[in-house]
Amino acid sequence: MGRIEDAFSQLQREGKKGFIPFITAGDPDLESTYELLIELSRAGATVIELGVPFSDPMADGPVIQRASERALKHGFGLQEILDIAARVREIITTPIVLFSYFNPLLQFGLKPLAVAAKLAGVDGVLVTDLTPEEAGDFSSELRANELDMIFLIAPTSTDARLRLVAKHARGFIYAVSRAGVTGARSTVSAEAETLVNRVRHFSKLPIAVGFGISKDNQIADVQRYADAVVVGSAIVGEIERLGKQDDMVRRVGQFVQGLIPRNSS
Repeated sequence: MGRIEDAFSQLQREGKKGFIPFITAGDPDLESTYELLIELSRAGATVIELGVPFSDPMADGPVIQRASERALKHGFGLQEILDIAARVREIITTPIVLFSYFNPLLQFGLKPLAVAAKLAGVDGVLVTDLTPEEAGDFSSELRANELDMIFLIAPTSTDARLRLVAKHARGFIYAVSRAGVTGARSTVSAEAETLVNRVRHFSKLPIAVGFGISKDNQIADVQRYADAVVVGSAIVGEIERLGKQDDMVRRVGQFVQGLIPRNSS
């Protein structure tokens, strides 16, 4: 049993729901990322999504776009992100998922990446712009190295697409709450609940819902029907607001703890 499967199994045994925070690697710098990963684990994260900064983040809203821009100014590559994950893995057991566009992974090399990610203690990979129809080779490389391939589904996904995702996904399935880019919203689309109910006809994997979720009441509502909630822009926005203040990491941890309902991990 991998760390992701184990984490969700434990939640199920305890009757709890999961909380999955997202941060961008290298924002505001790589050493802060190292400290934030530890802090998010201590705050109660079920899984942590570690974003790989990219120059053309078309699926992301302005908050995460700015985070990628700040990170890219440091001039590091994917190997340095994996090095941070390896250091963190010596301290925490919380599963880590690389959240990336396909281009940086392809440049690194899919087979070398799968091997390096496994060695670094990464547990899964989610590629925002790689469809399940085109993911066969990469999925095979990840599976050979005991890494989970996480797929996105959206309210616009057909039943055929949901069935295909269910066939190939491992770890959990990420349900996008609405069409469009990432970013905090005042409400969560009712389409999200419908989507979760639809995909449960095809898969027994845990379902996490993300995109536009930023407030504790939204999180509690989504946890009625989903197994976990993903929060990204709200946390990245807090990192941006605090910048390189000495207590930034601690205050981000407090912010995240304030978002996690009591029935979460």
